[in-house]
Amino acid sequence: MLKIINVAELVIAIFLVISILLQNRGAGLSGTFGGGFTGYYTRRGFEKFLVFFSIFLSSIFIILAIINLILTNKLS
Repeated sequence: MLKIINVAELVIAIFLVISILLQNRGAGLSGTFGGGFTGYYTRRGFEKFLVFFSIFLSSIFIILAIINLILTNKLS
């Protein structure tokens, strides 16, 4: 059971890192030279999906980590 949870945590961690790295920060090369847009804009489409997917993955990761901690303490 613990091996399944550990593998699930590893897979979710990889997907979480990928989803965070794919998110657009809006800075780019123009932000480096001071020409970046600093105003507020709404996320649409794939950006919005990535934000909610990252939140979902992080929630699942935290739940699995707590379950892993509980099961490890019960077995030892």
